[in-house]
Amino acid sequence: MTYVVTDACVKCKYTDCVDVCPVDCFREGPNFLVIDPDECIDCTLCVAECPVEAIYAEDDVPADQQSYIALNAELAKQWKPIVERKDPLPDADEWAKVKGKANEIER
Repeated sequence: MTYVVTDACVKCKYTDCVDVCPVDCFREGPNFLVIDPDECIDCTLCVAECPVEAIYAEDDVPADQQSYIALNAELAKQWKPIVERKDPLPDADEWAKVKGKANEIER
């Protein structure tokens, strides 16, 4: 099983999770992070670090966010690894509670 970054990360991109990942499985897009399922070792460390609770075990992804499983796998092949914590996006706090942001993902 792998872990999946879901809707809450879109337009926020907090990177607390990146700091604790022992295998550097996070990939960075313009306004979203994903987890490379081929690199994730299921350590669970990132889950507790995410301030917006955007990371789920693949088996626990909410029904309305199941598309993020395939999306993480797809974008992980396209985006570069992120291995150091960065500042979140400038308006991250405003977007943190917004739901249904899949159409906001910049590729």
